[in-house]
Order: sequence, then C-alpha cells, then structure tokens
Amino acid sequence: MSIIVRYVNINLKSNSVTVEESFLGFLVVDDTTGKGLFDVTLEELKSLGLDVNNMRGQGYDNGSNMKGKHQGVQKRFLDINPRAFYAACGCHSLNLVLCDMANACTKSREFFGVIQRIYSVFANSTKRWEVLKDNVKGLTLKSMCPTHWESRVDSVKPIRFQLSDVREDLLEIRDTDLDNKTQSDAHTITKNEFGEYEFYLAIVIWYEILSMVNFVSKRLQAKDMVLDVAIKQVKKLIKYFKNYREMGFPKAIVDAKKIAIEMGVDPVFSQSRTLIRKKQFDESREQEVLFSPEENFRVNYFLCIVDPSISSLETRFEQYEQLFGFLFPKKLKALDETKLKSCCYTLQEALKHGEESDIDAEELFLELKLFETFLSSDIVTPLDALNNVVQHGFFPNAVNAYRVLLTILVTAASTERSFSKLKLLKTYMRSTMSQERLNGLAMISIESDVLESIDYQELIESFASKNARRASRFV
Repeated sequence: MSIIVRYVNINLKSNSVTVEESFLGFLVVDDTTGKGLFDVTLEELKSLGLDVNNMRGQGYDNGSNMKGKHQGVQKRFLDINPRAFYAACGCHSLNLVLCDMANACTKSREFFGVIQRIYSVFANSTKRWEVLKDNVKGLTLKSMCPTHWESRVDSVKPIRFQLSDVREDLLEIRDTDLDNKTQSDAHTITKNEFGEYEFYLAIVIWYEILSMVNFVSKRLQAKDMVLDVAIKQVKKLIKYFKNYREMGFPKAIVDAKKIAIEMGVDPVFSQSRTLIRKKQFDESREQEVLFSPEENFRVNYFLCIVDPSISSLETRFEQYEQLFGFLFPKKLKALDETKLKSCCYTLQEALKHGEESDIDAEELFLELKLFETFLSSDIVTPLDALNNVVQHGFFPNAVNAYRVLLTILVTAASTERSFSKLKLLKTYMRSTMSQERLNGLAMISIESDVLESIDYQELIESFASKNARRASRFV
C-alpha cells in the first residue's frame, strides 16, 4: 500500500500558496480487509507524528475495503474524525463508468471481445507479431486491462485508424499460418466483424466516447487538481454526452459509411430476426413496437451505452459542491447575504467535531463580505482566492475554509504513479531488498525535486565525520 499526503503549503516569506502531494512510503499489508488496512494506515500516521484529528480529506480507489460505507477504511477514519471528508477517486470512477458502458449490452461486450481477440491473434506468436510490425507502420495494437485507465482507448485507436492494414494482416495469417485455431480466429474476424457495417459504426462510436473520457481523465490526474476544476471538467463531460446523445449518432453514421465503402463493405445494417414470443393470458395484447435495423441499433446499442454514463456522472462530487460551492469566486460574487450566511453556518457544522470547529460562521460571513470587495476579475479559482486572502493577512476563517477545500482529494493518481516507480525499483534482480531500502529509493525517485534542493556538502561532512570516529576505534 502506498501513502501520499496532500496539503496546502503557505509560504509566509513570499505570501504564496501551493497545493502539494508528498510520498510517505510503501507499507506491507497482510490483511486486506477494511479493518486491516485501517490499522496499518493509522499506525503509520502515528509513527510519522501525524495527528488523525488534523485530517480534512481522504481519497482511495473504488475498492469496497476502502470506500465501504460500513466497514471500509474511509468509514473508520470518519468514526474517529468526522471532518476527514471522503471523496472517491475521480479517475477510478470514470474507469468504472467505462466498465459499465462496456457491459451495458451484449453487443458492446462482444465488441471489446473482438478487439481483444484481434490483439491476441498477433501477440500470441512472435512470428505473427513481426508480420504485424512489417505491415502496420503506425500505431501498435494494445491489450485491454480492466484496471488500466487508458487501456480501452489505446486498444481501439490503432484498429480504428488502421482497419485496412489490420485486415490485410489477418488475411495473410488466415492463408499462411499453420495453427488451426489461429487460422479459424483470423477467418472469423475478417468474415464476420470486418465484413459487417455495424462493426465499423461501433468502432467509430466507441473511439469518440473513449477519447473524450480519456481527455478528462488526463486532466483530473494533475497533482494540483482541486475540487472546482474537477467539477467543471465533469460537467463538461456530462454536457458532451448529452450533446453526443442527440447529435453523435447521425455523425457516426456518416463516418462509418465512409470507412465501410473504403473497406469494400456494403454500408447497410444486417436484418436481425424478430423472435415472436407466445404471450401469457394475463399479458397485454398491445402491438409491440418494431424498429428499423438502424433505429434498433440506436436504441438497443447506442443509447444503452450513453444514457447510463450521464446518470452516473451527474452524482460525481455533488455533495462537496453543495458544501463548498459558495467559496468558488464566481459563485461568491453572485450570492446574496442571506444565502451566504446560511452556507457559512452549514460549513461550520460540517467542520465541527465536539466543541472544536475550524471556522466561526459569523466571522467567516463578515470576512467573505469584506473579501468580496477585493475580488478582481482575474481571481477565478479557490487557489487564486486563497493566495489573495493570505496576502491581505486578516481573514483567518476564510483561510481555514479555503485550506480545507483545497485539501480534499479529487483523484488518487499520485498513488498510482508511485506504484509505477515501485515496478522500476522492485525488480527480479532486487527481490531481497529490505522495506527500509525500498522506501528510501522510492523517496529519492518520487521526491526528486526535494532532493535537488538539499545541500549535499553538509550530508557528506556528517557522513565522513561518523566514519572517521568509527575507524579511529579500531586503530
């Protein structure tokens, strides 16, 4: 398990504010239940001298042992400190949205099955992979991984833009390969999928959707990503899906027809058989609605993957937008005094634990009303607002409120990046590395910018003096 701490760093000398995330180390975990992970994390925080009561945010992946409402790690921390606001990782959530879309109907599951089969035909043999490399000079085929955020778009993109070359390679393998199963797979794919207009339409639709989701996911992975920016990105994605729902299908039809004609395939939908089921005596005798093949594809495929994504995204970050939204500079300017005071009291209750509270609602209200007069047009984010508040120096409640807002985790991307470093450090050649050494090397690699600011001369002199004293004892 990897631990990253996120905090707001206020430099009093320069009166500047930055949002930072620092790597604390890797932990060995034997018990992966919610209680086991919580105990290990709590013990590590205590050993580092970090008080859990000072936590104002926590974020994890979407595993049930982490986000569980009753036994998860986040619930156990909330039992100790109700002010440790939990937010599920935005990138993990987007990946789950894609997983739901991919499993929304039988045809979508079959589509990604075909994409993976195309990759497997070439990847299962070095000889066949060489055939692919010789003929496909552009993008390389990629395998799909359910936990890798970019795996789906990386798998679809090479085939989407190199359909002709991939089909030619499959035909060559079908005619020359000696493995019966491989020949059968290549023949089936070229005859069924590459010979159907619906496959080209599906690959156009999926590439458009996956590219947009991947673009938003990339934006959310920034170290200094904050709540208001994440909310804007998710809202833009929702707006994109709503527009794509209305306008995307006709455009995809046009693009798919061009591809089909280039591939020598007739751009018409296949006629599916309609199964007539015998009705029971208590069922309605109304005439069932029969769709045309094109409308049937739109209703039972296109809408099945677009509609669930909209409903899933609309609840993302909704809780914290309602709680902290009034601190966003644009909304702060638009609020009347009654609404602003109500928001201040709501936030005071949320930041209260026992007799302690991070803010005083009345004072925060007065500070924000005064601060509103200083707001200029170039202050558009909470980070800009906090920088401005710190420079004025007499808004303690506003400073606390903005610090909590900026501390809330939007994504757990930094922990994923630390695991990428782990793969580079803990190789088969270092299989006996101790945990202390592993954490030391990881710290040097991940926090390299801090390492560069250290004065090595003092470290060298300290190390040399210790070794000199130790050597003198043996003289």
